[in-house]
Amino acid sequence: MAELVYRPIILTARTLFAALGLKLDMVGIENTPRSGGAVLAINHTSYLDFALGGLSAHYSHHRLVRFMAKDGIFKHPVAGPLMRGMKHIPVDRDAGSAAFRDAVAALKAGELVGVFPEATMSRSFEIKEIKNGAVRMARAADVPLIPMIIFGGARLLSYGVKDFSRGKPICITVGEPMPIPRGVDPDVVTEQLHARMAELLDATIDRYPDKPAGAWWIPARRGGSAPTLEEALAIEERVREEKAARRAAEGKPPEAKPAD
Repeated sequence: MAELVYRPIILTARTLFAALGLKLDMVGIENTPRSGGAVLAINHTSYLDFALGGLSAHYSHHRLVRFMAKDGIFKHPVAGPLMRGMKHIPVDRDAGSAAFRDAVAALKAGELVGVFPEATMSRSFEIKEIKNGAVRMARAADVPLIPMIIFGGARLLSYGVKDFSRGKPICITVGEPMPIPRGVDPDVVTEQLHARMAELLDATIDRYPDKPAGAWWIPARRGGSAPTLEEALAIEERVREEKAARRAAEGKPPEAKPAD
């Protein structure tokens, strides 16, 4: 089937990334399958992770990734038609089972499905607590579960950051597929996925070329000035409370919590 929306957008993104002089370093892209379904479990630190997360599949085998994203994006007058045209999968946090079914159907049809199991962006640049949906989808569709790390995108576009100066490095690491034995508790495999993503994150930071002492984009554990996981959780809680207060003042219902 022709991809009249997705492939032109990929070309546009590649052109923009080239104009920004991004220094892309991709390792393990051969772990993305040449054909057939797979779940890509990706860490989340930047608003650009959707675009960056599809690069490994595109560069390795010219494949497309169908990302799961909040349904609010699909209601946007500009982004919505584009998201639907790229056949991404809307996630209604009040009815997550529909998105799960759609993702499993796409996987069984041979698609790559991209998931951000942390649900929201990590302010600490560490791997936050992750949901078990990625594991359950891979098990239900009987497809590989592939961990992936993107590092450096937060320096361009993230919470409170918009910096499109040229030449920033972006490192992407695609891990080997993880087995999901039959009968194993998804939460157990989710813990293994978390550990594997943490290992890949460290390996990715090890080769990241721009990490001066105290850099805000480097985790505190690695000598940077990013908040710790605990500090980041406190910030997120404060932001949620402030947002809830604003919604209440405007007479809006509270937002649903991210689904598993």
